[in-house]
Amino acid sequence: MPAGSRGRGCPLTADTETRPAGNERAAGSRPLSAPARAGRAVVHRAGPATVAFLLLAGIFGLVFAVMSPPFWGHDELTQFGRAYQVSQGGLGPTAIEDDRGVAYGGEVPAAVEALMGFALDDYTHNPGEPFPLVADPGAYQRLSDAPVTDEQKTVWFTNTAAYSAVPYIPNAIGIWTADLVGADAGTLVRLTRLAGLASYLLVVGFALWALRAHRIQWLAFTVAVLPIAVFQAGTITADTLTNALALLVSALLVKGLFLGDRLGRTETAAVMACAVLLPLCKPTYILLAMLVVLIPAERMGLTGWRRWVTWVCAGLGAAGFAVWMKIAAPTGEGTSLMRPQHQWYTVDTGEQLIGILTDPFGFLRTFWESILRRDHEWFTEFFGELGFAYVNVPATAIVACLLALAVSVGTAERFAHPDFRRTLVVALTMAASVAMIYVTLYMSFTPVGYYIIDGVQGRYFIPLAIVTLVVLLRWMPLRLRGPDDREPGRGAAVTIVVAATIALVATVAKYHIYVWA
Repeated sequence: MPAGSRGRGCPLTADTETRPAGNERAAGSRPLSAPARAGRAVVHRAGPATVAFLLLAGIFGLVFAVMSPPFWGHDELTQFGRAYQVSQGGLGPTAIEDDRGVAYGGEVPAAVEALMGFALDDYTHNPGEPFPLVADPGAYQRLSDAPVTDEQKTVWFTNTAAYSAVPYIPNAIGIWTADLVGADAGTLVRLTRLAGLASYLLVVGFALWALRAHRIQWLAFTVAVLPIAVFQAGTITADTLTNALALLVSALLVKGLFLGDRLGRTETAAVMACAVLLPLCKPTYILLAMLVVLIPAERMGLTGWRRWVTWVCAGLGAAGFAVWMKIAAPTGEGTSLMRPQHQWYTVDTGEQLIGILTDPFGFLRTFWESILRRDHEWFTEFFGELGFAYVNVPATAIVACLLALAVSVGTAERFAHPDFRRTLVVALTMAASVAMIYVTLYMSFTPVGYYIIDGVQGRYFIPLAIVTLVVLLRWMPLRLRGPDDREPGRGAAVTIVVAATIALVATVAKYHIYVWA
């Protein structure tokens, strides 16, 4: 960071100078207390965005983990079923008997299955306003207090059986912990949630630490603490680790490719790991993972034959993606059972693919109509539609998030890297990744002949947000400036943190009043 950018108008980064303590402090100033000095040292070493993220995501993720009724997260019933299967060593999809047709699933403790059944009925049948969505809090408590025994029941989770074991590893650790302490059904669910939250804090915290010396850290922070991202981190879902790895690879891509900084050994290892693991979390983000090959090898300290290690890891990720897609392909036959009964067996991946290839303009018409009919929903969902309570974040939260995004984008560095060609490759990759989301849902979830592409959720675009915005920043030189053309100072960082806090507080308040009243 240039020395001339420090001082009163400097941005709040890890390189920001602090006022000397002890005999070196300014005349007339009070000495800092020991906790204040320790806190300042932590902020300096970890980075202000990292500290702010760990506090906000940790506190509000914990609130959501405790406050959300069991299994009220996005597909949390089936997400837990798959996580439990992974914890018991079930790595691949397992077919189960189902009178409705092709089905995949596995066994869970009987006490948990009873809690699942009650939750499913509760969020499916609930009164309108002003009554709370939860019908009987006491019933949740009674079912949660039930001991977990050896008795097990088979549950359906065809949709999540299509996911590899990778994104469920943190949840599986939570389940193992619950088994060790002899937890009851409710504690088992909470520990599974908290293990996922811990993985989100660890991975994204590392991503922000990697950017601690740059103002772009605040853009990554803002995306990481969007209400929907924190809500998902506090519930059981494959999206928790998927989002975390996507944010990590995005941060390291920005550092190595756009900022032109050298990556440390740990950061280089993280890049390689993301290239292998992210395609196994969700196939729609494989292209984001493949972008690591654009980072110059010398910025990762790779010379000689090691220059090809990144390509090897990307190849392993692509191969893993292909192998898993082959393994999980049969589950697609049972996906339509998630739809209303009159639409069972109407989802046909092969027929949809033939339709795209033989009538591409027809597909484009469906895509265009989907945007016109549903983009307002996707916009709101990008900030938060909270689980199967279907509570949208309040307008206050959306406005606060937009303010934080505007300030974090406006205060980012001006990027001199990469060249136009590489930047264009990144831009086209992001566009292709967005298209991949629509195509995947068109083929795997949308009935043949349906008028729109169904199943698209605004939260699916969060993993692509950082890199997409950075590409725009590379081509858009406009930035926010302070008085006398100074770089934005601490006020910008404070604004971002306060806005993010307001968004999360408003979201928690609305969720609580709708669900529990």
